Amino acid sequence: MSAFGAEAAAKCLPLWAVAENGKAITRSFKFDDFNEAFGFMTRVALMADKMDHHPEWFNVYNKVDVTLTTHDAGDVTEKDMEMASFMDEVAR
Repeated sequence: MSAFGAEAAAKCLPLWAVAENGKAITRSFKFDDFNEAFGFMTRVALMADKMDHHPEWFNVYNKVDVTLTTHDAGDVTEKDMEMASFMDEVAR
């Protein structure tokens, strides 16, 4: 698994930003209410299990903060790009 790089990933994913450590991408999702946020997390969790690639995330009420990186590679990989794109699609 080759590293794609956080900077390159953020250029391809305009709603995502490079994390402070430079080795991950981040995004905050905001929904109408907790139920919508939890539904988003449920759909993403099902995909994460299929991909065997799990996000770091934090939820408070209608907000979900996500960080994506591939720990084995020490940077952002194609798996993170695929997961970020899936999250963007689900959030629409």
